[in-house]
Amino acid sequence: MKIQVFGSCCGTEGKKLYALTGQAVKELNINAEIEYITDIMRIVEKGFMQTPVLIIDDNPIVVGYVPDLKTIKNKIAQAGEK
Repeated sequence: MKIQVFGSCCGTEGKKLYALTGQAVKELNINAEIEYITDIMRIVEKGFMQTPVLIIDDNPIVVGYVPDLKTIKNKIAQAGEK
């Protein structure tokens, strides 16, 4: 599973989503590569106008907000079932 978190370089929301995503992956005991991306050009290339963004296997799952840990775990588990 490939997970990407897009966030602004100076904002705290992207960092928070990245940390929660890492915690969720650890608690779910799954093998996943997590990448934190702050490069504005990569964010724009993906077409996102808001951050933070959580992408799982190239599918945007969360855009523009930081959900709680339980929600992130559920979304990762659902993505793994596909």
